[in-house]
Amino acid sequence: MNKSYSNLFKPLTVKNITFKNRVAMTPMGTNFAKQNGEIGPSHINYYKQRAKGGAGLIIVENACIDFPLGSNGTTQLRIDQDNYLPSLFKLCETVHEYGTKISIQINHAGASAVSARTGMQPASASNIPSKKGGEIPRPLTKEELQEIAKKYGQAAQRAKTAGFDSIEVHGGHSYLISQFLSPLTNDRTDEFGGSPENRARFAKLVMSEVRKTVGPDFPIMVRISADELLEGGNSLEDTLVLLEYFQEEADIIDVSAGLNDSIYYQIDANYLEDGWRSYMAKAVREKFSKPVITTGNIRSPRVAEEILANGDSDFIGMGRGLIADPEWVNKVEFGAEENIRKCISCNIGCAGHRIKFNRPIRCTVNPDISGENDYQGQSIKKDCNVVVIGGGTAGLEAACTAAEVGCTTFIIEKEQKLGGLVNQISQIPDKKRLSDFPKYLVNRAKQLNNLFAITETEADTDFIEKLNPDIIVNATGSQPLLPPITGLNELVDKEDSKISSISGMINQIDKYPQDLSNKEVVVIGGGAVGLDVVEFLAPRNAKVSIVEMQSTIGKDLDPVTEANISDIIKEHKVKKLLNTKLLEVKENSFIVENDEGKKELTFDYGFVCLGMKSNNPVLEELHKKFESTDIEIMNIGDSVRARKIIDGVHEGRNILKILAKRNYL
Repeated sequence: MNKSYSNLFKPLTVKNITFKNRVAMTPMGTNFAKQNGEIGPSHINYYKQRAKGGAGLIIVENACIDFPLGSNGTTQLRIDQDNYLPSLFKLCETVHEYGTKISIQINHAGASAVSARTGMQPASASNIPSKKGGEIPRPLTKEELQEIAKKYGQAAQRAKTAGFDSIEVHGGHSYLISQFLSPLTNDRTDEFGGSPENRARFAKLVMSEVRKTVGPDFPIMVRISADELLEGGNSLEDTLVLLEYFQEEADIIDVSAGLNDSIYYQIDANYLEDGWRSYMAKAVREKFSKPVITTGNIRSPRVAEEILANGDSDFIGMGRGLIADPEWVNKVEFGAEENIRKCISCNIGCAGHRIKFNRPIRCTVNPDISGENDYQGQSIKKDCNVVVIGGGTAGLEAACTAAEVGCTTFIIEKEQKLGGLVNQISQIPDKKRLSDFPKYLVNRAKQLNNLFAITETEADTDFIEKLNPDIIVNATGSQPLLPPITGLNELVDKEDSKISSISGMINQIDKYPQDLSNKEVVVIGGGAVGLDVVEFLAPRNAKVSIVEMQSTIGKDLDPVTEANISDIIKEHKVKKLLNTKLLEVKENSFIVENDEGKKELTFDYGFVCLGMKSNNPVLEELHKKFESTDIEIMNIGDSVRARKIIDGVHEGRNILKILAKRNYL
């Protein structure tokens, strides 16, 4: 055991359950469940990987206790009927094989349910939506509340029967109990609304019913939004008062934060520091003298250990961190923390896939969140040389994967350093977490004796031919899109010019003053790249305008980033010019046009962020050079078309399919 982390690996007993360490996988929806709400083999395998990876506790994602009224998500686990017991028992049996304890979160969505999925109007404390623009729910009657509380109790009893070691009642994150607790969504005038005691009455009813069904010795957890982080919502101090009325039956308090309209504090934005909300858990722990779980972008083992050593929390909660690397715990315990594949908090494959697109979750940095490293049990049965052109994240994933199954692999990179565009983007202060991924990939590559990195080298077909390739992977990435607009190419990123691309901004990022009061900033392009500029400069008190050809900005953003940037734009009074086209670039101004006609936008700093385009300097030559050979040529990542990191990484891992097709594996 790694003695540097003695608190992290100290067992803890709560009632009759002993947890082998202090790492808890927190519940996070997956959309992995079957259409009928049952858990299936691949879903079980997903949790198995995290148990195998060393987690002391796994809290399974929220399960519906009242279908369809209380259902959440496109495909959600259900625990409202006995027929779900056999598969849930199999899940518990599987996780227990690794000495991991397992809980399940039981939940009613309330106003967060969607009528298009349930076929009925959502129900809640009041007729107030759970988020801006959400559906208007109907208020629940007192009789219905009694019935729903009983359903929580019945679900808890099923969980105990299925073999779970505990259950967690979800009392946060804009779900039904939270909707009663929060003054933002509860304007009732009966005994379930108004005072803190009244708003906590439904939570107390649920907790009492759960305790009645599971008995005195079965651990019960409750998850709360300790601070709703919204104007008019519950503060930490308010929640400490509310807890007085319903914490009695809780053995562990899972301390989270945020609601739907502050989702970037609930599903932490990438700029929030490791363990940023541990002070909330500490306050709950000190007041009620009960074990608590803290969460909040915890990626660093050192930070996790400090939180425990300081007495801020009893458990370290990790959700996305264990999606990114199921082996996080084992790597820390057995001295391999330099090999951790840290979550970069991009929220694209997890929150974006599930919440925005109703897809099953994926992960930007982990291309196989259920199978994990199963492929490493395979090996090539005949010699295979793989040449990868481009050392960005897509190319590195392809190169490492090929080498890990035994291929002799060469990666050619024109820059001095591997990592590609991600290295560049991570220089923006709020994007610094991104750098963890190329660091992991480079470290992974260094440990492979059959992977050879050739840097500061332009790939050409003659050089590639000398490496005797069987498979060539083109991963040459993308570059800023600079269309033939008058003045653009003559002025952008030129010495002494006031106009920059995103690359130009990053190359001089330390030169921008911290205070840009009364300075005019105009950003052309309202996609992710342009919004990175806005996020960087708007808080410096600049007068920022953003110009976008389409009718909306940030249309491809994940919901966490989308909500965050929306609040930044509102807070800093960023001016939006939608349906507006760039016509001409001048030294101190942009000429743009919309339905109101042409106008000139003067600036102190101008940025042209029209996106990225694929960059393929040798692809055509490769096809010509090797067209009469049996060499396979793959084109992956941004060199296909400019997209997200997740796309290139998944395509890099797909080299396994080429190896299988060519009968190498």
